[in-house]
Amino acid sequence: MAKSLLITYVLWSCGGLFGLHHIYLGRDNHALLWMVTFGGFGVGWIREIWRLPKYVQNANIHHSKIKRKRHPQPSMSIVRVIGQIAVGVYFGFVALISLSSLTGFYIMALPLAITLGVHLVASVGEETSNIKTTMMASFITSPIFYGRPIATIPISIVASITSTQHRQYKTPSHTEDNLSVRLYRLGLAWLAFTMPISYCVFHNTTVTALYVTDTISLILDSVQIFPILSDLLESAFLLPYHTWKLFTGGIRLSYGYNSEWEKIFSSISAIQAERKRLAYEVLGLHEEATLEEINKSYRELVKRWHPDHNRHNLDEAEQQFLEIQAAYEVLAKNKQGKTY
Repeated sequence: MAKSLLITYVLWSCGGLFGLHHIYLGRDNHALLWMVTFGGFGVGWIREIWRLPKYVQNANIHHSKIKRKRHPQPSMSIVRVIGQIAVGVYFGFVALISLSSLTGFYIMALPLAITLGVHLVASVGEETSNIKTTMMASFITSPIFYGRPIATIPISIVASITSTQHRQYKTPSHTEDNLSVRLYRLGLAWLAFTMPISYCVFHNTTVTALYVTDTISLILDSVQIFPILSDLLESAFLLPYHTWKLFTGGIRLSYGYNSEWEKIFSSISAIQAERKRLAYEVLGLHEEATLEEINKSYRELVKRWHPDHNRHNLDEAEQQFLEIQAAYEVLAKNKQGKTY
């Protein structure tokens, strides 16, 4: 039966964050991805608004079994690569929260979780990849960063690059499973993903909250030399909290186990405030300094600590120069945002 674009848009608008339109179109891997990431963290769901006609067309071509001419290997998509890295990090983060107590976690469970996340994105649509090579890349990379939560990022990058290099089209299937079988498989996969994290969140809340806080702090500390990336990660971590307050009229998570999660978001906010305080300290300014004062201090300090002017003390000059640049980006962005 031919798929309707109108029905697809209705399902996308009503249950798109949970992949209902992808189930309707027979894109089960895409549906599962949306189920565990809430529509690709919301971004992927919005992006689909102009891609749905192509999805419907591909579904109807597949249903009518029309053969199409195409290259032996799919063209590389930078969006897919970024998605693989993001979901790989996300799966790794979930594994850190729920499975880190397992023996040999950093050798077995973490690279396996990241591989599954990367491969899930690689298998969206008509494409797929070689999961064995992707898994091998993850397992080879994981011992290098043994015992460090930041390992999720390099492992995801390596796994995504490997997966992209071995991308291929899926082998056409001559039989189609009925809807009940497909929903059963999707349900099992979703439960496998959510049950460990749900147990930790609801039954081991304090330990989980502390671990999440430590992991977030470590990640933010690792990228603080890149203020733009650091701000982006902070915003992403705080997004669920701001969304909750938006829909509840500012109600705090102060009851039961939710109070532990309130502490996490408060700690991230404290990190942001501390970064601003240190930035003022680096530039030698008070917290009420204007944008003009920030610019003036920045120009003077850059001139004083530029490595070209400090050949006799190059290491310290380079360190000071980087700190000044980072502090200026933090304060200038904050002041310009208030101006607008």
